[in-house]
Amino acid sequence: MGCFFSKRRKTEKESRPENEEERPKQYSWDQREKVDPKDYMFSGLKDETAGRLPGKVAGQQFLIQDCENCNIYIFDHSATVTIDDCTNCIIFLGPVKGSVFFRNCRDCKCTLACQQFRVRDCRKLEVFLCCATQPIIESSTNIKFGCFQWYYPELAFQFKDAGLSIFNNTWSNIHDFTPVSGELNWSLLPENAVVQDYVPIPTTEELKAVRVSTEANRSIVPISRGQRQKSSDESCLVVLFAGDYTIANARKLIDEMVGKGFFLVQTKEVTMKAEDAQRVFREKAPDYLPLLNKGPVIALEFNGDGAVEGCHLIINEIFNGTKMFVSERKETASGDVDSFYNFADIQMGM
Repeated sequence: MGCFFSKRRKTEKESRPENEEERPKQYSWDQREKVDPKDYMFSGLKDETAGRLPGKVAGQQFLIQDCENCNIYIFDHSATVTIDDCTNCIIFLGPVKGSVFFRNCRDCKCTLACQQFRVRDCRKLEVFLCCATQPIIESSTNIKFGCFQWYYPELAFQFKDAGLSIFNNTWSNIHDFTPVSGELNWSLLPENAVVQDYVPIPTTEELKAVRVSTEANRSIVPISRGQRQKSSDESCLVVLFAGDYTIANARKLIDEMVGKGFFLVQTKEVTMKAEDAQRVFREKAPDYLPLLNKGPVIALEFNGDGAVEGCHLIINEIFNGTKMFVSERKETASGDVDSFYNFADIQMGM
């Protein structure tokens, strides 16, 4: 007794005309759009402005190498970016899911966002940075850092596509693999540094189509003071819990507090478990446990004389009915900040 399917296949083969060749099988990976590496590379450019518009990189790897006196703008998210042997260049990179690696570059000014940032064998770089992990320099000198400050309409979605949070930015927490005794290979840019003076908005017709703003109050990433010396002994911790308007509420609170003269020191977005809440919120923890299941929390540290009272006044006036953790007293607020950020650093493996 023969197999029905084998007979069917034989019949189909016999019914095909003799001069018609059998079509090769099509697999899903054969139908993927072919990637040309040249579309994801700038190499050997000199005295040029070049870039990629939103949607043109779409998560691919990108390479910039051997460029001199160039202005380069990548207005899209990418997987990784390597920058080799570039001199006197201005570079903007949209969100990078993995690492940005500078090697053997000098006299460059950059604005970029990434998961990991590394510099090796470089000198005189000025970088406005958003980095989810601790930035690393190695065998490099005169590297200066500032906080990422940039906006265009597609940027918020690109952060999500790259898996980056605008609230996880350790831009000033630098690790130098090759420190020199008595010298500092890196420093922070002046607090009043204007990003536009370092990385200007592009002027070519193609790239002008991207509606860029470098105004501080429009920056996608909140501008924080990071490791700069605090202006006051008083800080205040605010923790916002996940919900439909959490990001908007965090932005609004930052705008209100900064508008009142307080400073945003640092921000963090992280998932908390019940035991974490017990350690951070102590006796208040039971009030917040049901909210932890909704998603990550966003923490903000504000600094300045009267920061605790200022936070309470603004939250009671504008966010009445929205549950947040706010430091109760200035005497215990620093402990709140330390408890939360120590937990967050452990959670994020820093």
